[in-house]
Amino acid sequence: MKKHISLFGSLVFAALAVIVSVQMIRLDDQQLLWAYRPLWLFIGGWGALVLGIIAWRQWRGKVISWRSLGLSTLSGLLLGLGFPDITPFPFLMFVAWIPLLLLADEFTAQRDKPWRSLLPYVYHAMVVWNIVATFWVANAAVAAGIFAIWVNSLLMCLPWIGWMLGRKYSARLAYAPLVVYWLTFEYVHLNWDLTWPWLTLGNSFAQWPSLVQWYEYTGVFGGGLWIWLANILILQLRAAYLAKAAWGGWAIRLGVWLLVPMVYSVVVYQGYEEKGDQIEVVAVQPNYEPHYEKFDIPEEVQLEHFIALSQSKLDTSVDYLVFPESSFGYVEENRINDYGSTQRLREAFASYPGLNIVTGLNAYHDFAPGEPLTEAVRERGRGSQVIRYEALNSAAQFTIGKEEVFTYRKSKLVPGPEAFPFKSVLFFMKPLVEKLDGTTAGLGTQPYRTVFPGARARVATAICYESVFGEYFNGYIRPRQPDTGPSAAQAVFIVTNDGWWDDTPGHRQHLHFASLRAIETRRPLVRAANTGISAFVNQRGDISQALPYGTAGAIRGKMTLNNELTFYVIWGDMIARIALFLTLIMALNTFVRSRLPEK
Repeated sequence: MKKHISLFGSLVFAALAVIVSVQMIRLDDQQLLWAYRPLWLFIGGWGALVLGIIAWRQWRGKVISWRSLGLSTLSGLLLGLGFPDITPFPFLMFVAWIPLLLLADEFTAQRDKPWRSLLPYVYHAMVVWNIVATFWVANAAVAAGIFAIWVNSLLMCLPWIGWMLGRKYSARLAYAPLVVYWLTFEYVHLNWDLTWPWLTLGNSFAQWPSLVQWYEYTGVFGGGLWIWLANILILQLRAAYLAKAAWGGWAIRLGVWLLVPMVYSVVVYQGYEEKGDQIEVVAVQPNYEPHYEKFDIPEEVQLEHFIALSQSKLDTSVDYLVFPESSFGYVEENRINDYGSTQRLREAFASYPGLNIVTGLNAYHDFAPGEPLTEAVRERGRGSQVIRYEALNSAAQFTIGKEEVFTYRKSKLVPGPEAFPFKSVLFFMKPLVEKLDGTTAGLGTQPYRTVFPGARARVATAICYESVFGEYFNGYIRPRQPDTGPSAAQAVFIVTNDGWWDDTPGHRQHLHFASLRAIETRRPLVRAANTGISAFVNQRGDISQALPYGTAGAIRGKMTLNNELTFYVIWGDMIARIALFLTLIMALNTFVRSRLPEK
């Protein structure tokens, strides 16, 4: 009977995937967006595959533990449902790891090589988590969504494999190595070519800034540690209760661990007051759908739309006018003042001298003869007329009444569309990629963050994906170039285009991540998003004046400047670096002891 149930279930999920696929193809032909359909496509496809494998193993006489599958599925669901804007219940994260930890304990007690038995269930849980929380990536490109979900899930298994391999050599440390390995994984995931740190555990509380004001000391890694230890303490409390042992001590430890950070945070949140000079800012949300509109509508038409939206909010007291990512272009980086759209903006806002305009640009840089080339070099032209250049995703600031232009190049690039990962290792892929009309060059970057100076403020502009990286974001507040001087940013603009993901949780998660950056740095933020959500975020992480997704408009408000540096800005991801150091020690311990003769 169970054989038929799993086979029937596989067919049902497969049918769901086929039906949704057909709908997506039809919508694509009609230039309509997919919204939540990738979620059902991935659920159907993965459900069909998992149940199909189970049915196949059952026909071969293999015993399948439905309980184990249920526990791993439960962990994946709790992790996904506890993530921002999937549900408003981040507290699910405090119990989300427990089903997998129970499964690991059972396999360790019952099997000779428990990691091999546990790995499929861990991978299944990670896939479920990734599908539930980040299915929307497929709205930008289905292949990208598939890669992001299933490869990222595989990478998430590495901490578990490391822990299970060395568990018998560090039994007294219990779950501590797993926590250390996980934090190390998240840190590496923030800093290598294939970076995709969206699901960093500490991001889970982005919707609840009042509960994580202490991120100004720890960053999101403090949140990850908080979540892990809460899971472990609840597991220990459960074990003591079932064993009818003294469990009061575990209950007290758990209560202290959960409540002290939250109470402290609420007290700080209620008492926090912004102090300092203020600037007045207008952010524009033009609402051009990027798949079918943004890059098809003539730029001069878009430009007049930007001007009309801006004029509705402008007067002489406004200091900054902010436009989203990739608002205009293609323009040579060193000739922005000669660009027609720049001249039109200067003309349209000539009655507002001193107004600073900050905008995202599609740009390029032509290398002069003898200028050192970078890894992002491309070529255009033929024969002796070949010009070497870099493509750029940039931001620029220019001031009405002044000729000077300041630029910044997006430097934390999205793997795939903006950067070819592991280029030096995968060099042999270049001919194939170019044959498919792609490029391995990626975009040009810069080694340091840039802060735009102004008469009343020093502001930085983070471009889209860059606002997800806490320690990287610190570089705007405490630039690391030798001649920093007083150039630390007092406020930050985030320019982005989140319309690629349609009206799904993706753009809302991205908005809430801005709250975490505001808390970590105690800097006010303004988001200018092409399709939304544009908003103001104060130093406590509160979001205000949020323009609804899919709405054209402009918002105006004040930002209170801050010059002080938080502990996190100064020290960065200290928790993660400590975890990395401990990982090296623990991995070395496992390696050495595994090669010693058994006693």
